Amino acid sequence: MAALDGSEAPAKLKGKYVAMLVCWLLGIGCLFSWNSMLTIEDYYVYIFPHYHPSRVLTLVYQPFALGTIAVLTYNEAKINTRLRNLFGYGLFFLSTLLVLVLDLATSGKGGIGTFIGVCAISGAFGVADAHVQGGMVGDLSFMQPEFIQSFLAGLAASGALTSALRLITKAAFDNSQDGLRKGAILFFALCAFFELLCVLLYAYIFPKLDIVKHYRSKAASEGSKTVSADLAAGGIQTSLKPEAQEDPKQLERLSNKELLLQNIDYAIDMLLIYVLTLSIFPGFLSEDTGTHSLGGWYALVLIAMYNVCDLIGRYIPLLKFLKLESRKGLMIAILSRFLLVPAFYFTAKYGDQGWMIMLTSFLGLTNGYLTVCVLTSAPKGYKGPEQNALGNLLVLFLLGGIFAGVTLDWLWLIGKGW
Repeated sequence: MAALDGSEAPAKLKGKYVAMLVCWLLGIGCLFSWNSMLTIEDYYVYIFPHYHPSRVLTLVYQPFALGTIAVLTYNEAKINTRLRNLFGYGLFFLSTLLVLVLDLATSGKGGIGTFIGVCAISGAFGVADAHVQGGMVGDLSFMQPEFIQSFLAGLAASGALTSALRLITKAAFDNSQDGLRKGAILFFALCAFFELLCVLLYAYIFPKLDIVKHYRSKAASEGSKTVSADLAAGGIQTSLKPEAQEDPKQLERLSNKELLLQNIDYAIDMLLIYVLTLSIFPGFLSEDTGTHSLGGWYALVLIAMYNVCDLIGRYIPLLKFLKLESRKGLMIAILSRFLLVPAFYFTAKYGDQGWMIMLTSFLGLTNGYLTVCVLTSAPKGYKGPEQNALGNLLVLFLLGGIFAGVTLDWLWLIGKGW
């Protein structure tokens, strides 16, 4: 096997655009199954009318995701990133298959037993998400910013893709017998295929790209132990630079606590972005929007607009003059988003569907834009192992924000008296 110390210039290495495409596809795979479960909420509302599935499934998912990412973040320096990500994508694949098996075994009937089964699968999706999202963001944090941007865009693309597919399946099957169920089965069959594709992409394509091997070798030369298996899969034998062997201090890195203290504003940014977003999306948009001329299409249109604008927002920072990198500017922009809370409340109460669609689009646009700005700015200036750790820490706060937002969404429901 060849040895690579990370000294070759990245500009001379091949595979940048292929790597960006693979990162985008892996990003889709990270949330494709979960977004599919959210997007077919009209089917679950139909077969579980008394259990508030759009909220309960999210509330089940989040503790598993948050608890798992907390454990993984604490131990990230000792964890084999390759096994972590392959386990995550593999779990997504198997859990998606289980959704299909459960639905076919019960013939699409509801009931508490079936609902508990769906909730268990939702929890498995949370565990898989924590493995993949933290693992990939950490891994890509010591590579080019375009890679992490592509992965984050893939996360949003999964939502836009599932929304588009849901609108198509609803139009195709709406007037047929058992149409909702047929659309849901088609959804998860496509999901299972795509998750298997992600397993193969990460296992056999991504680690063999020259530019990926370069950055992983560079991280290994700076003391990272998490990349060894991926380097071996790419045919690379890890070796320390001579100066690192003579001076072990070169391999020292900041602790997670030190990294968190230095980047506490970025961590709070991630928390607040998702506290706001998940206190509104998807529960409020699915159940608290009243009756409008779009009828059963209304919630689907709102969710589709959020997902499309979230995707667009994640590409805006590619235009350097539009990218917000000021730490103070990011905090002001993120705090300003909380004005959307009264805006949504009064629009739901007094406005029409046009205003609600506009607000939902803005919510998605700002969510995607600010997420990319924070996660591409924070890792700059650190060693590879530190960038990996910081990426995991920020995903921990992201998932913490989601959990807090979902909890606030439940408080809204309780305040309405169910």
